[in-house]
Amino acid sequence: MKTLLSFGAASLLVFGAALPASAQLLGADNPPGAQSQDAVLDRIVAVVNDDVILQSELDQAMATVQHQYADHPDQLPPADVLQRQVLERLILNKLQVQRAHDNGLRVSDDELDAAMASVAQQNKMTVAQLQQAMAQDHVDYAAFRDNLRDQLLIQRLRQQVMQQSAQVSDAEIDNMIANPAFKAGEVHLAHIDIALPDGADAKAIAAAQAKADKIEADLKAGKDFRAEAISSSDAQDALEGGDLGWRRVDELPGAFASQIDQMQPGQVSQPLRTPGGFTIVKVIEKRGADARQIVTEYHARHIMIKPSALVSDQDAQNRINQIYHSIVDQHQDFGELAKKDSDDTTTANVGGDMGWFMHDDWGTDIGNLVSTMQPGQVSQPFKSQDGSWHLIQLLGTRQADKTEDIQREQARQAIAARKGTEAYDQFLRDLRSDAYIDIRLPGAQGADQTASTSTGNSGAQ
Repeated sequence: MKTLLSFGAASLLVFGAALPASAQLLGADNPPGAQSQDAVLDRIVAVVNDDVILQSELDQAMATVQHQYADHPDQLPPADVLQRQVLERLILNKLQVQRAHDNGLRVSDDELDAAMASVAQQNKMTVAQLQQAMAQDHVDYAAFRDNLRDQLLIQRLRQQVMQQSAQVSDAEIDNMIANPAFKAGEVHLAHIDIALPDGADAKAIAAAQAKADKIEADLKAGKDFRAEAISSSDAQDALEGGDLGWRRVDELPGAFASQIDQMQPGQVSQPLRTPGGFTIVKVIEKRGADARQIVTEYHARHIMIKPSALVSDQDAQNRINQIYHSIVDQHQDFGELAKKDSDDTTTANVGGDMGWFMHDDWGTDIGNLVSTMQPGQVSQPFKSQDGSWHLIQLLGTRQADKTEDIQREQARQAIAARKGTEAYDQFLRDLRSDAYIDIRLPGAQGADQTASTSTGNSGAQ
């Protein structure tokens, strides 16, 4: 079932922020031919604080990665190297879920059901069809749900940590807009991180530098960047080939921005020193910044009738229909009726006036509606997702140059994203270094030392 587990960022946008590319459901897929989970395999391969990772979990996660790369098996490292990478991912996921629980974060059954519905929708199935397809492909549906719940918890933990350090001042926005990098557009990047623990001594730094130089040499000799990232990177997204996706240049640290500005698509940087170690960056694509932002603005008025304990849905619908006919057939004033009857406390006292707004400022549904209307026109009564009934009157449209406003918002988002990412990288490093971790996988004990700061995108973010 190669297409069944198609549930990347696009399918989870409903939750407010897309999951990172690295947030794959390791262990969710158990392709045909994978080892069965009998008791013989369920030995402990790692102790993570007061929890454990079992051999069966590691085997399932290994099978998942191998299944995902079935068409490109040459990009995977030897089994023992891949096993260490996958185990490190499982350890870090376990730590994040533990901290999310400690912080009081929860994912309700209703939210999880919505996530499953989103996965099913992306695969053009109902949830029942998805469950049936999983059964046919020997995928444990309950385990899949558990893994999805964990990934949503990790997403919320990331949002929580990033929001705590995402305060942005007007001075910071002014400085970013004045920086030439602000107009440099976007780049699609991949990276390989060689991590160093906090307070690393000269010997450890020299060893990391030597490893980075060896990776650079292998890449120059023709080794595939994605394959090298999978086998050698200490970043959390190593198993995705280190792909960072599209990033605004102004989101990147200054040293990276200046380096990348000089690189062409396909080029690979020399090892760059970062707070967390060394990073090698590949520029995959570039695209220029947008020109001036001329947008259509709408001016409208609004009446809302909201069902309540005293007003049934049918009563609310009847009332909005009466108001509609009073305006259209009896030519009563929309504004006066809004003041008298509308339940929208934000607009009723000003005659329902919504002011000038861009397409999505009042939600996509209203934006789509007013974009089809003519000035002076009153919409048919319609019901919103929250159950309220509405009327809209479009008063006018205009073209507005929103370049400055959009640039300031882009700058604010870029600064917040950079601050938040740096904060979460440090959070993961601290989480990993402060944890009690006992790796019992034969041949992998050394990985606990070398990968102890394998915390994510500590380089080019």
